Parts: sequence; structure tokens; C-alpha cells
Amino acid sequence: MKWRFISFSENAAAMNMAIDESIMEHVRSGKSAPTIRFYSWQPSAITLGTFQCRGDEVDMEAVQHAGVDVVRRITGGGAVYHDRFGEITYSIIAPESLIAKEILRSYEEICSCIVSALQSLGITAVFKPINDIIADMKKISGSAQTRRGGVLLQHGTILFDVDVDTMFSLLKVDKVKVSDKFVQSVKKVVTSVRQQNSLVSRDQLMDALMTAFLREKSWENGALSESELAGAKVLSLEKYSSEAWNNCRV
Repeated sequence: MKWRFISFSENAAAMNMAIDESIMEHVRSGKSAPTIRFYSWQPSAITLGTFQCRGDEVDMEAVQHAGVDVVRRITGGGAVYHDRFGEITYSIIAPESLIAKEILRSYEEICSCIVSALQSLGITAVFKPINDIIADMKKISGSAQTRRGGVLLQHGTILFDVDVDTMFSLLKVDKVKVSDKFVQSVKKVVTSVRQQNSLVSRDQLMDALMTAFLREKSWENGALSESELAGAKVLSLEKYSSEAWNNCRV
């Protein structure tokens, strides 16, 4: 089966999540090919796991002051801060028949592409179950997954740079815990491509990821169809921008 690759774009948080869901529905109905896409967040954003509530996780006053988007995902996991220039986000959306059925094995299969890309850039990285990648014993990438109607969606981030201070100024973490000592301890377990190899550019990271994800696949460059884009616009407005969706699980 031929895959579609959609090249890098920047979108608001609601639109990014809407695009993923719209593609997922079109793959399910057979209208779209299995798809890999890369994207970023304009402006920077926080995404919440589908089982989280915004009020429990995010300091909304700080977020509004910083001009950061907040959106809840349809995938699980915890709150994630997405810096506009500090990461590459990927989505892979495909019929379950093309990916390992067992959840851990499917994470390993997809994340192995990221491991390969990082290794090609001189960064020693390994998959850490269930859904992380580590380099120098520190987290450099995390992913989340859902399956609906026979279709798998996995999306995740690869940290090009990391801003732990900003992250904890926006997330509603126990203020007693957010001490200099705590932040420094987090910095010891999180890393980035720039920290591992300062000579690698963001474009080089994207090229390496593209090569790794598409290796041994039949593929072609593509774009969102008119139907996918229309569906994404509706989802962005009616679902992912709504208070009902973002404030708490429905």
C-alpha cells in the first residue's frame, strides 16, 4: 500500500488536532491513504491527554499571559508543552493491519523510526517502553496513541530544544514542588537534539525523520484533500476550540 507524506506545517493547536482526527476518519472510510505528517504549533501550545481536565492541569492565567494555546487530545497520556521552535511533532495514521497489533510492539515499531533518525545524526538513542525514547539516559521523545474503527493514530514529539522553566510556569504543578531544585532535577532527565549534538539544525532533524519514517515504504508527497481540510475546519471550530471539550473529558 502506498503511503502519503505531508510535509511540515505550522498550525494552531485546535487545527493540529482536528487535522489528525479528520485524516483518521478519511483513512477509516478508505478515502485517504495511510499518512505521515510533520508539524509544529503556532503559537506554542499545551496539549492535554484525553482523560485530563484543563482546570486541573493548566495555569490558565499564565497561559493567557504567555499567548499559549491549550487543547485536549483524543490520545491518552499527560499534559505536554509544545514550544513552536523547540520540537518537531509527527503523526502517523494508518489501518491497524499495517502496524503491529500489540500496543507495546506498535509503539516500538513506530518509535524505531525516530531512534534511527536520531542515530543518523550522531545521537545514541533507544526506545524505552512504553512510549518514550531516551538519549544519554534522558527523555528526548514521547508519543501517544489511539485506535478507532480499525485505524491507528500515533502522534508524538521529538525535542529539538527544551525549555523546562517555561513548561513549569504554565502547568499547574504543586507550587511547593516547583522549586529551583525541582526544576533542576527535571532538567537532568530531559534532553534535546541541540543538547546532544549542537551541530544539528531543525531542518536536518526533519530530513532525518522523513528518511527514517519512509524507508522501505512505497510513498508519495501529498497534501490534505479538500474533504479532509473541510472536516478539519469543522472539528477545529466545533470540537477542539470548544470549552466543553477542552475544559474536561466529555
